[in-house]
Amino acid sequence: MLADCLAGLRVLDLSMYIPGPLATLWLSDLGAEVIKVEGPAGDPMRTMGPVDADGTTPFYKLANRNKTVVGLDLKTEEGKRLFARMIGGADVLLDGFRPGVLGRLGFGEAALAELNPRLVTCRLSGYGGTGPFADRAGHDVTYLAASGMLAATGPAERPLMPYPPLADHAGAMLAVNAILAALLRRGATGKGATIDVSLAEAALSWMSGVLTAGRRWGGPAREADLINGGAAHYRIYRTKDGRFAAIAALEDKFWQSFCAAIGHPEWIHRHDEPLPQTALIADMEALFASRSLAEWTAVLEPANCTFEPVLEPAEVPFHPHHRARDFVHVGDDGIVDVLLPIMMEGARVRLRRPFTEQSAEEVLSGWR
Repeated sequence: MLADCLAGLRVLDLSMYIPGPLATLWLSDLGAEVIKVEGPAGDPMRTMGPVDADGTTPFYKLANRNKTVVGLDLKTEEGKRLFARMIGGADVLLDGFRPGVLGRLGFGEAALAELNPRLVTCRLSGYGGTGPFADRAGHDVTYLAASGMLAATGPAERPLMPYPPLADHAGAMLAVNAILAALLRRGATGKGATIDVSLAEAALSWMSGVLTAGRRWGGPAREADLINGGAAHYRIYRTKDGRFAAIAALEDKFWQSFCAAIGHPEWIHRHDEPLPQTALIADMEALFASRSLAEWTAVLEPANCTFEPVLEPAEVPFHPHHRARDFVHVGDDGIVDVLLPIMMEGARVRLRRPFTEQSAEEVLSGWR
């Protein structure tokens, strides 16, 4: 079972906002016990955005499901003492502070190794623990700007911010991969590890192809490349009713199926017109504007030509494929939880429980 994969593993989460909490949420899906340690001010995500009647945002509740939240002031001697005891009994520490902060609090690399030589510490920061940007402030859009991703994404007239934040989620995924690799090594050597993961570099790691294109040929300019809007057959179009449709007919066979379904077999030879395919894009825009999204779905879905309606977020949980796969769960409170989308021997992860709050002493008493 997936929930047994990391059973018995204890994770301390010293992070806020999205990336660290999401990484430890996924670890909890795999069976790890996650203790989220928050300072006196708490995680800003508790109140960032619309709050529920209990004063907490649904976003905080989503990111911290399955976890036990502990309030601890690491600037006090008592807080340091309790945290040191927790370090001694933990397997993983996710440090979401800026580089050097945890060291200044008395828990640098040497101190952690002395407290627990088997500890796997993942330091998750904006730009990493070294280099001229190590102390630089940032958020998702600035990390994407530094990676080159923003320059290549969006309509020709301006870059486009992806939503939800891409670097935050890519960084969470990279952190989980690194932690699991370090745990695997620890199983063979008995030694812990210190990991340095950067959100900016998580986005950068997706960019090799784009950077190579930029180095060799310049660009790629927005709406000029094969898969960033320059090809008519790989693009998003507005329909008659103001909705949107996506088409991704990169292969000839799918383009041929599309052209046959729309009654324009004379367009088949236009698939490989030079980029950007301005004239064909204009023809496609006029075509999609002639019918509603529902009408296009009825025409193109049977053709299996890499067409999909652009779903509104409120529609996604009720899509028949997502319902059949059963990773999306809508609670009575209106919170939509997307489980870790992995199946092992046909089994999914368990449904997540709401976070609970305990004192450090209560947590430690359960570890004895």
